[in-house]
Order: sequence, then structure tokens, then C-alpha cells
Amino acid sequence: MPTVRLHDGSTIDVQVQGAGPAIFLPVSTAILEGEPAEAMRAWGADPNNGHVLATGLAEAGFRVTTADYEGHLNQHPAPLTLTADAVAADLQALAGADRFAYYGYSWLALAGLQLAIRTKCLTALAMGGFPPLGGPYEAMLAVTRSAHAMALDPPPPPAGGPVAGDWDSVAFTQTPDQTRQFVTLYESLQDFDERAVHLDIPRLAFAGAEDNIQYGPAWDNAYVALAEPLIENRDALEQDGWEVRTFPKADHMVAMQAATVLPVLIPWLRSSL
Repeated sequence: MPTVRLHDGSTIDVQVQGAGPAIFLPVSTAILEGEPAEAMRAWGADPNNGHVLATGLAEAGFRVTTADYEGHLNQHPAPLTLTADAVAADLQALAGADRFAYYGYSWLALAGLQLAIRTKCLTALAMGGFPPLGGPYEAMLAVTRSAHAMALDPPPPPAGGPVAGDWDSVAFTQTPDQTRQFVTLYESLQDFDERAVHLDIPRLAFAGAEDNIQYGPAWDNAYVALAEPLIENRDALEQDGWEVRTFPKADHMVAMQAATVLPVLIPWLRSSL
């Protein structure tokens, strides 16, 4: 298993499976069982989603490289250095290929866009759960600042069990360093001009049609629109060469599931690569 050194000097393992055109996914392929897995399912997540994604792509004829970048940052936070430049450099190092496609979801989708504008290595870019135009960078800065404030002064745990998609229904357990790194990331993106981005590679953007997140009072009632900008800017994006998809009745958690993603991603990659 190859090991890659990241921008802060920490190291992370990389896995490779399959043969064919190269694609990099910054996901964990670990299989979770027991209580941790059940807790994730209760909140609407699939604990083995990365494994299913990577296996599905490998079986479809791709050389799939994966690394649990988000999990690594949780264990080895980079509170003052996780800028867009640093993230892009990390992802390129992790991909380990001269030419590769990239798929990322949520903040790892915006990370892929930052990678794409900094390198000529990408053969295709797929972004899920974060729009390439009209991205909620200001709103996400507010959310991450709220998370950092709660890490410094943790709120009492909520009563009852987790509710799928409800951030206030799960106990807040992140540390100040874990939250500060994402404040650093979104601070570095406040002057990012999406309309100045023009890429000449195949590009796919998708989201659940109901993927717009209304946070509660603990998060300053922030509203993070992810589907709305994709729908509103669909014509402009398609004119610029993006393929745009929305999944009816799907929110942020549903639209990231392998059962939703693979039927779109596999044929798109085959036609693109």
C-alpha cells in the first residue's frame, strides 16, 4: 500500500484497485460494522459508501485510487494551513498519476474544482453535492465559524437519538483544531471567482433536488443552498460544457449514495474517457 506525504508533513495510505483509465476518489474504503456503522445509518449515511463506490468503479473497468483524506484530516488536523492551495496539492499527490479523472462529493467536490484550475493532469471532473457556479462559500464560512465556536465551548448533548440530516440531533464532538482547519479553507475561498473558471475537460455536476440545508440557531440559522444554484445556473453551466444532473426527492445524504451515483458516474466516465 503506497504512502503519500501531505502538505503538512503527515502521511496517509493510498489504495489502488482495478485496471483501466485512472480515477481518484478521496474516500475511505474501510468496511464499518457494529455500533459505529449503526450510528451512521441512523443519521442517514451509508458507513460503507466509499467501499461500494470504489469497488463498483473498479468492476466497471477503471483503475481506482482512493485515500481517506477527510478521515486523515480528522486525525491529523491542519488548522492554519488547510487552504485551497494546500488541498489541491494534497489531492494531486494522492492521485499518484500523471493523468487521472477526479470525483468528489460535498466539500471534496469544491476541492476537485480547486484542483482542476491548478493542474493540467485532470482528464475529467465530477462534482457531487456542491455547485460549480453559485457555490455557498460565504454561507459555509459562517457554518464553519459556528462549528469552531462550538468546539471552543461545546454545547450540551441533545436529548433523544439522531435524526437523519439534522445537525442539532447529534452530539458535537469536534475539537478546535478539527473545526479551525475548515474555517481556514473557506477563508481562502472568499475571493474565488467562479465565473472566471473555464475548463476544457469533461465535467459533470449533480445534486439532490432537495439538497438545500437550513441550519438551526446554534449555527446562526445559516442557509446553505447546494441544489438551488445548480438548477438556477443549469443553462449557463451546460453552455460552458458541464453536464448537469439533479436527483428528484433526494437530499445531501441520499444523493451521495453509491446506488444513486454509480448509474450516472460510470456511463459518464466511459463516454468521457
